[in-house]
Amino acid sequence: MTASTTGAQRFREFKMPDVGEGLTEAEILKWYVQPGDIVTDGQVICEVETAKAAVELPIPYDGVVHALHFDEGVTVDVGTAIIAVDTDPGAGPAPESAAPVVDATAAPAGEEADAEPQGRQAVLVGYGAAPASTKRRARKPQPGAPAGVQTGVQTGVPAQPEPVNAMLQAELNGRPAAAAPVAPVAPAPQAGRPLAKPPVRKLAKDLGIDLATIAPTGPGGIITREDVHAAVAPAPSVAVAPAPAAVAPAEVGVVDAAARERRVPVKGVRKATAQAMVNSAFTAPHVTEFITVDVTRTMKLVQQLKQDPDMAGVRVNPLLLVAKALLVAIKRHPEVNAAWDEANQEIVYKDYINLGIAAATPRGLIVPNIKDAGVKTLPQLAAELGELVSTAREGKTSPAAMSGGTVTITNVGVFGVDTGTPILNPGESAILAFGAVKLQPWVHKGKVKARQVTTLALSFDHRLVDGELGSKLLADVAAILEHPKRLITWG
Repeated sequence: MTASTTGAQRFREFKMPDVGEGLTEAEILKWYVQPGDIVTDGQVICEVETAKAAVELPIPYDGVVHALHFDEGVTVDVGTAIIAVDTDPGAGPAPESAAPVVDATAAPAGEEADAEPQGRQAVLVGYGAAPASTKRRARKPQPGAPAGVQTGVQTGVPAQPEPVNAMLQAELNGRPAAAAPVAPVAPAPQAGRPLAKPPVRKLAKDLGIDLATIAPTGPGGIITREDVHAAVAPAPSVAVAPAPAAVAPAEVGVVDAAARERRVPVKGVRKATAQAMVNSAFTAPHVTEFITVDVTRTMKLVQQLKQDPDMAGVRVNPLLLVAKALLVAIKRHPEVNAAWDEANQEIVYKDYINLGIAAATPRGLIVPNIKDAGVKTLPQLAAELGELVSTAREGKTSPAAMSGGTVTITNVGVFGVDTGTPILNPGESAILAFGAVKLQPWVHKGKVKARQVTTLALSFDHRLVDGELGSKLLADVAAILEHPKRLITWG
C-alpha cells in the first residue's frame, strides 16, 4: 500500500460483533492494546462480557492501533465501531480528512444527536478541540427588549457587543476594558440536549440523574463524570450554631441511610440471569417435591472410587454420583426430558440429555451443560464435570456451552444448605437441588444409628411433567443414592 492510499482503505474500523446468539450489546471489560501498539490478524485486542459469558475478541487486521473509541467498563451496542487500526502506518501522518472521526460528544445509536453550530470541524479524540465557529446564531428577543433590537440581527440599529466578549477582546488587545454597566444576569438554562459523552450519559442513566439538571464544568460545556457524581453526592453540610432543639431521629436516619447505600448497575451475566429467572418463574408452572435419603453407601462409594486407578486424574465427589443417578433415572422415565414449544403448542421430547450444572462465578450465576451426558461413562462424566466447573470459575465459559440444556442440577449443599425450591432454567423441564450431606440419627435395620443423610428437591414444569411422573423420577434418584449398586442394575 503506497502513501497515496485513501483514508477509507487505510484506516479500518472494527465493530462490536455478535459473539452470542442474537445478543445486542456487550461490555468492554479490558483492553489489551493501546493507541500506537502494533497488532496482527487474529491477535486478541480486548475482553468483553455479554449477557452469557466473557469473550476475547481478535482483530482481523494487521497494522497499528489508531484509536480506542470506548473506555473499559462501557457497554457498547453490537455493530458499533470500538477500535480504529491504521493498516498502512508507513504511509506517513494521517490526513485529517482520511482519519476515522469519532465525535466525543456524539449520542449513542438511536438517540437524537446534539445540535452543533454550522461550520464546526470534526476532530479526533485526544487531538485538541474543534476550531471556534465564526458564525453566531441569532438570539431570540429578550423579554422587555425594545422592538427591533436583537443581538446579531440586522434591524437597522447596530448590534451591541456582549459585555463579557468585549472585556475578553480588550484583554487580548492589551488595553483595559471599560466596566460594562450591566446588572448581573443569572445563567440561562442550556438550550437543546445537554452535551455529554456516551459513557457519561450511560452513567447518568444508571444513577437516575437527568443531565439537564447538571451544571457542566467540562470544556465547551460538556458534562463530565465528576459532574454526574457530584449531582448524586449529598450536599455538604454547613456549620450552624447549635439549635436549642435536637434534630429529629427520623431526619438523621434518612441522611445516614443514604450515605451507607451504594448502587451497582445490573448488567452482563447478572442482568441476563435476572431476566431469565423472572421469565421462567412467571411462564412455567413450577412444582417442587422433596425427599430425604440415607446416602451413607454412596459416600462410601465416593471414597472407593477415589482410589480406583480407572478414575485417576479426575475429580470424584458426591455431585458426580448424583449426576449419574439423575441420568439413569431419566433413562427410566424419558418423558421428563422434554421442552414446551409455545409458538407451535407442542411438547418436544428429546432423545439426548444435556446436563446443566449451576455454577456461581464472580460475574453471577451461569448454567453450562455437558452435551450428551446420558451416553458418557463415569470417568468421562467426571472429566467433563471438572472441566466445566474450572472453566466457569475462570470466566471462560462460551455461549455455546450454556445453550441447549435439558435438565439441571444445582448443588446448594456446598454452602451448607439443606435444600431449596430451585427455579427452572428457561427452556428446561426439571432442576434437581442437592442439599448438604450431614451425619444424622436414622433408623437403619430396625435400629437408630448415625447415618449420612441429605435432602433432594426436584422442581419441574407442570405443563410437561405431572405429579406422578415427577414423583417417580425423584424417588428413583433417591433409591439409586441409597443403594448405588442400582447404577449397574438400572443403568
